[in-house]
Amino acid sequence: MLDFIYQALPAGVIFGVGSLKQLPAEVDRIGASRALVLCTPYQRKEAADIAALLGSRAIDIYPEAVMHVPVELAERARAETSRLKIDCLLPIGGGSTTGLAKAIALSTRLPIVAVPTTYAGSEMTPIWGLTEGDSKKTGRDLNILPKTVIYDPTLTVTMPVGLSTTSGMNAIAHCVEALYAENANPIMSLMAEEGIRALATSLPGIVKSPSDLDARGEALYGAWLGGSVLGAVGMALHHKLCHVLGGTFNLPHAELHTVILPHATAFNAKAAPDAMRRIARALGAAEAATGLYDLEVALGTPTTLSAIGMKREDLDRAADLAVQNPYYNPRPPTREGIRALLDDAFEGRRPRA
Repeated sequence: MLDFIYQALPAGVIFGVGSLKQLPAEVDRIGASRALVLCTPYQRKEAADIAALLGSRAIDIYPEAVMHVPVELAERARAETSRLKIDCLLPIGGGSTTGLAKAIALSTRLPIVAVPTTYAGSEMTPIWGLTEGDSKKTGRDLNILPKTVIYDPTLTVTMPVGLSTTSGMNAIAHCVEALYAENANPIMSLMAEEGIRALATSLPGIVKSPSDLDARGEALYGAWLGGSVLGAVGMALHHKLCHVLGGTFNLPHAELHTVILPHATAFNAKAAPDAMRRIARALGAAEAATGLYDLEVALGTPTTLSAIGMKREDLDRAADLAVQNPYYNPRPPTREGIRALLDDAFEGRRPRA
């Protein structure tokens, strides 16, 4: 007999080609009339298009989102929302922009309507993250969960292939860890396995034809599933390592998740055999960790920490930090085991089945 607890998260989803046109009605539906459009410095055009669609509902554009949400940035953005009397946050982009919206909402309680253009999945979670100095802190708060998420595959067509593949592997990482989470349940496991399958089958199609809307839609569907399980169950060693390495050494988020994933999966292989069977089945591979690594090689993603800016002399410090305040993990992490995992990831070795 199964024993589990399942808590559904109260986020609405509008999915499909052309669904962006429903954005003004969604802003009206939540009773907002003074929206602040958030984006990175590189997505000003997309933000301007959103503002034009919203008309008088869009009060301004705030184009300062960056990775890992520095505390100083969050404070400046909160002050700007107060000055402009904003009543709704509208992030367009990936995890950096959604993360900034959450950091603002954490203290202001402003509602969020998210428009993702990557496969990050942050828009489906109540998880926030803030970086102060070289330390990244995370937490959960249902008040920052977006009220509505609009998934329009046409918005992902211009995403470069390299970002598409690493963002997709990041979404797969959410699904992988959901399968061996401490509070895993059958509903989330179904969603996680389906998310891995959808992404593993669609990402090669995007590499072959970046404008293929069918492949883009399937990948976005997989990313939605990945974000949903990320928000509903706890994560484990993979995400702990990525938070430590990303926040401390300022490594690129999606690329970091991509490089670490096969090695964290191999680390947990013997301790989570059912999860490994599900991962391998979703990938159509003989084994989970090697299947993930081989998918990355086929997609042309980075496979080494050295390639994304990590220095060998920092591996010891990273291992020390990773065993402090550890997350739940099916295989208890040791400093020696983490150091070996990081060395494999630094060199890009193919995991041993």
